[in-house]
Amino acid sequence: MLLAHAADELAQNLWLSWNLDPLLLLGIMLFAGAYAYAQGPLRSRWGVTEPVESWRVLSFAAGTLILIIALVSPLDALGDTYLFSAHMVQHLLISLICPPLWLLGTPGWMLAPLLRPPGVLRVAGWLTIPVIAFGLFNGDLWLWHAPALYDATLTNETIHIFEHLTFIVFGVLFWWPVLSPVRALPRSGYGFRVLYLFLACQPMVALGALLTFAAAPLYTPYVAAPRIWGLSALEDQQLGGLIMWLPSNIPYVIALSAVFFKWVGEQDRAERIAAGELVEPAALSEMDQADSAEASAASPAQ
Repeated sequence: MLLAHAADELAQNLWLSWNLDPLLLLGIMLFAGAYAYAQGPLRSRWGVTEPVESWRVLSFAAGTLILIIALVSPLDALGDTYLFSAHMVQHLLISLICPPLWLLGTPGWMLAPLLRPPGVLRVAGWLTIPVIAFGLFNGDLWLWHAPALYDATLTNETIHIFEHLTFIVFGVLFWWPVLSPVRALPRSGYGFRVLYLFLACQPMVALGALLTFAAAPLYTPYVAAPRIWGLSALEDQQLGGLIMWLPSNIPYVIALSAVFFKWVGEQDRAERIAAGELVEPAALSEMDQADSAEASAASPAQ
């Protein structure tokens, strides 16, 4: 009875456990502020005439809000102190949800100046090669879930911050071949993107299955953690494995479906343009022009 009461009290206090670390909050504000500054004063200074679509701003804002939910809200304390499964939700948000929303929300002209310094474009081009980006992201994910390293992130805040940074950086690299807004570092072809996203599901499934079917808890801090919501350490780990196994693949499936249907739509449009049934629209973004050109090349009507 006393244990149940203590667990209930912990659960109630948890909702007050917001992460108000000044460096974290400052970093998020600088990140969002840089985007706003580029959209306004810098855009005018650079003479950019391309309109700033509201959907891009909303996409970037959604990605940043989800980052706040993951790292500032009580979800952070829940995952760090009590539940492995909550930590998996946090990792899902910062590695698979935030990066694609930021890429969708960032126009190419905003990133182009960052690629101008000597050597930057070459390094960025190498890092965004699909095989490299895929390997870095999934290798990093598997590495941090090795018990020794995972336990270290929960006992050393510096290591924990570094882990989250790698999830974000490698997450952006992973999504780049699918959603690149910059013509100098273009998206992969439609067919390759479909295959890329399909293959991306497999490492998550394998790691999720490993965690779900483990015979004993793998992570020491969660074994000693106060139990809340009636979950044992093993049940919590199994739930975390299921989260990685199934919900973590939802972003891939959504993106794969969107790419596939856009591919079909572009090919249909290219065929209709070739047949004289449709006039090519004049106003297309750089990346849409590249996609349209690819569809035209692949069209049997050409």
